[in-house]
Amino acid sequence: MLCDICHKSSATVHFTEIVNGKVQELHVCPACAKGKTTEFKEQLNIPDLLGGFLGSSSPSRRSMLKCPMCGLTYGQFKKEGRLGCGNCYIVFREQMVHLLKNIHGSIEYMGKFPQKRKKKVTGENKLQQLKKKLERAVKLEEYEDAARLRDQIKNIESRIKD
Repeated sequence: MLCDICHKSSATVHFTEIVNGKVQELHVCPACAKGKTTEFKEQLNIPDLLGGFLGSSSPSRRSMLKCPMCGLTYGQFKKEGRLGCGNCYIVFREQMVHLLKNIHGSIEYMGKFPQKRKKKVTGENKLQQLKKKLERAVKLEEYEDAARLRDQIKNIESRIKD
């Protein structure tokens, strides 16, 4: 198969682009692929995307944070969109939590499950939440709420066993 761009060399790289719901396949040679990846990088600028989630670039205490292991500053992270080492996750934890909440809506991994397991897993998650609420209700001596929660827990446990 010949390159879709230069029509001379053999196509060894394959791109699939979805534009306005239409799938476009492009088969190119390595030389033309270099130019195409540069074009993609210009279209999708990760640091700019992260910058929008991270907030303004005005100097603040956050911008002065620096990882003692690799020397990466928070300002550099905002600019490059990459962390320098594993310790950066600890140093920039507060900012990362804020970033994850903005991007994903949550800091907990929800994951994907096969449809057969999904019902059981969501039931188990609901069960954990109800047990926490039950403990809180008992501590606060809200016995009517505790009884209602206990009944809900029993109902979910019986459904999960089935």
